[in-house]
Amino acid sequence: MDKSAFKTSENSTFTPVTGLAFFAIASGFLMSLIPLSLTSFEIDTSLIAWLASIFYLGILVGTTCIQSVISRTSHRIALVMFLSLLILTIVLMLIFPTAWVWLAARFIAGIAVAGVFVVVESWLLMADSAKQRAKRLGLYMTSLYGGSALGQLAIGPVGISGLTPFICVIGLLFIAILPPLLIKTGQPAVIEHQKISLRQARKISTPAIIGCLVSGMLLGPIYGLMPTYINTQLGSTEKTAFLMALIILGGMLIQPLVSYLSIRVSKSLLMAQFCLLGTAGIVGVLEGNSIALVSISYFVLGASCFALYPIAITLACDALEVEKIVAATELMLLSYSVGSVFGPIVAEHSSRSAHSLILYLGFVLTTTSIYMLLKNLQRTHSGHTPAIG
Repeated sequence: MDKSAFKTSENSTFTPVTGLAFFAIASGFLMSLIPLSLTSFEIDTSLIAWLASIFYLGILVGTTCIQSVISRTSHRIALVMFLSLLILTIVLMLIFPTAWVWLAARFIAGIAVAGVFVVVESWLLMADSAKQRAKRLGLYMTSLYGGSALGQLAIGPVGISGLTPFICVIGLLFIAILPPLLIKTGQPAVIEHQKISLRQARKISTPAIIGCLVSGMLLGPIYGLMPTYINTQLGSTEKTAFLMALIILGGMLIQPLVSYLSIRVSKSLLMAQFCLLGTAGIVGVLEGNSIALVSISYFVLGASCFALYPIAITLACDALEVEKIVAATELMLLSYSVGSVFGPIVAEHSSRSAHSLILYLGFVLTTTSIYMLLKNLQRTHSGHTPAIG
């Protein structure tokens, strides 16, 4: 295989990153809008955790079919198709504002979002070196989290009631479709994407799979439950939007550091350190006695939780041929989705405390940090070079 086919001049970052940025703004707004808008549509708020979990169940199911869609069309056409499907689900929610329709629509939306993630991630990861992959994934994560943070801030000026916020989301998604629809060059060369066999899957780093799983266990509840938790604690939609934006902004701003460190430091050790940092953020959220300290703590928590997935996925792809990148991103997204499906439900029912969500996040971060430290020590004592794994 001629690796020159995958150089940046042929495989451009402009189309996927531009489309992703507008998708992220729309998605960030929508993730907080849905739980906060249930009352205005006269839907029981007890549905919040189930809406979050069924969305991630859709992502999980979606990971099983995306590779075939890309193979039969192309990265560009697949991206247009998945974004269009996401728009359709929002339209259905507005036409039929009932619990069962919203649950079904969010399940289908999960499939569509899984498609967007795998298409864009594999588009960018089909590069010819680990260093280039790390840089591209850093750009991907920065665009994703930066857009999501901007989307959170839209809650204040746009509001959470009626049709207007959802129409704004649809408009942003239409803009996201334009780059892949109009720009027909710069996508990866058409190749035969190979599946990863069970034997090959076993060779993928266990910390990489666990890292993606834990990322879902953290981000699923953060997206699905955190807006309601903050709003309950502070009683202010504007402060909820601000703190949610801070969480995601932390995830965005940490990405250049993640890209820099992930090719210089053991990735399992790096995940352990970020989990430990996240635990410190949890303590600050629980014990903070001023809005400034609480704000910093949420920022640190976001930076820590959003750092895990890019580290884990680059660890998984480090030793793979380019033909297996799409299959690897599906596998990693599958691990992420499993965590995301169960995370909101477990977090919601883990305790009767008003801070059950925060206590759950702290437990996951602490145990993951211990696990990653032990894996790093195991690699070091077994004589393996810990520089990349």
